[in-house]
Amino acid sequence: MKFKNYLLVFATTALLFSCSSDNTNKNENTSSDTFEVPDSLLQDDDMSLQLDKEAMDEIIQNISSPVEMSALLKDEGIEFNYKFLSPTDNIDEFNTNFKQALNLGVLGADMGYLNMYNKTGAVLNYITAIKELSDELKVGQFFNFETLKRLATNSENIDSLMYISVSSFDKMDSYLRENNRSDISALLVTGVWIEGIFLATQVVKENDNATIKERIGEQGIVLEQLLIILNHYKKDKRFFDLITELEKVNTALSKVEIVVEEGEAEMVEVDGVLMAVSNQKSTVKMTDEQLVEIIKTIEELRNFVIKY
Repeated sequence: MKFKNYLLVFATTALLFSCSSDNTNKNENTSSDTFEVPDSLLQDDDMSLQLDKEAMDEIIQNISSPVEMSALLKDEGIEFNYKFLSPTDNIDEFNTNFKQALNLGVLGADMGYLNMYNKTGAVLNYITAIKELSDELKVGQFFNFETLKRLATNSENIDSLMYISVSSFDKMDSYLRENNRSDISALLVTGVWIEGIFLATQVVKENDNATIKERIGEQGIVLEQLLIILNHYKKDKRFFDLITELEKVNTALSKVEIVVEEGEAEMVEVDGVLMAVSNQKSTVKMTDEQLVEIIKTIEELRNFVIKY
């Protein structure tokens, strides 16, 4: 899915700069609510947090896009439901960079959900809200909102809308990397992931769908990797509180059993190069009680994120 690039570039930013000990981490936005990551955190003695490029890529590739989740919902014949979306009114109540970045990720995921179901009319509200939050974060200049609004008024323009949205986020990512604002990137990734799994858990409350349940169960692996990114910033109280909420979800997801069956490797050609690809098969074993606990913790986490 095209929107996967949107998620990956932010994850890359978060890892690249959080692993760097050569640069101070100062936000360009110098308002009182802007947070900085101390040098002591960047020079953490815990070598498990010092990730090389290969490790970064592996983590990034395993953080799935919520648009893929939305695509799964649609492929499974699940009807669109407006009540799952985060509200766009009172966006100005998010008055800190921390909340603005988290909820920019949430709204980006919601816009992907709307696009997947061709709800072009409602997309306009989310484009407006995204503009407001991105302006507050000093990255609104990378979005051509007039073009996005024009494309959103016609369902035939969905592909173009997706493409321009991703391009805008790519430009914003470059800016964030150049200005050492990886804390914002980490929060965007987190907001996107939270909204993706929230959509899935709300769906299974009303639809007993085995495929979606399995995808939810797999998210424990993803969350563990996401926490690696966020733990670089845990000395900031707001990150610490967010991590605490995420750990509750992690505890619930850790009870899910994932059985991996090794298969015989298969040789495939990728870009003209012959590569061995493992044919692993995984089975998610999750009880109804475990699913209920996961849904509850996800709801609490999402409420923590979107509350003013």
